[in-house]
Amino acid sequence: MNQTQLELGHPHDTTGREIACGEQPQQRLESFGAAALSDTELVALILQTGLATREVLDVSSRLIAEAGSLHGFAGWQPVDFERLKGIGRVKARQLTALVEIARRMMKPNTDEPVMMNRPELIAEYFRPIVQGLEIEKFWVACLNRKNRLKKLVEVTSGTATSALAHPREVFRAAIREGATAVVCVHNHPSGDPAPSAADLQVTRQLREASKAVDIDLLDHVIVGRAGADPTGQGWYSFRASGLV
Repeated sequence: MNQTQLELGHPHDTTGREIACGEQPQQRLESFGAAALSDTELVALILQTGLATREVLDVSSRLIAEAGSLHGFAGWQPVDFERLKGIGRVKARQLTALVEIARRMMKPNTDEPVMMNRPELIAEYFRPIVQGLEIEKFWVACLNRKNRLKKLVEVTSGTATSALAHPREVFRAAIREGATAVVCVHNHPSGDPAPSAADLQVTRQLREASKAVDIDLLDHVIVGRAGADPTGQGWYSFRASGLV
């Protein structure tokens, strides 16, 4: 029997017929729906092209073990997937794209523009956006007169420890979008949203620049994770702290 006959889903795959239904993700998907599949089986369906059933399940199982869970893939890049034997460049890119699709699907999608007048609302909106990011990013949320989101602009994408944002870039985006107010947001990959000295400095600069261009700096929010935040909130608001 050649390799083609051993590929998952091939009609002459006698090996596949000998495997119990529970070991065949494709058949289980058709019979019971995607919700019935395990994490390993779901990943196996993405990887199935060119691999035999037993091999793809083994690779999928090792991927899940390496990440700890599906949630662990949130911060993975192609190079992380390629570390495992059996995952080439094409599959690594497919998996990375799938992770990004999942992240974007989690973003709020409502007909009414998002209200951003309270730090908890801002943090809730950004939580799926920052989930799994291993570098700092800085965004400016351009708002209308009712403090609803008009346009979200990513200003900078930094290293694992910093993402410097200059007021010039922040308010250039705000002026271009015709914003009457802005909310600045960045993430802390460590999960602890406590502001650094650099965060305090850039907030002071943003506050002064907002006065010069007559565009209100409604808040600057740092988004982290509740589990890594001593306060348990998972975010830090400069306005709530009296610094904006």
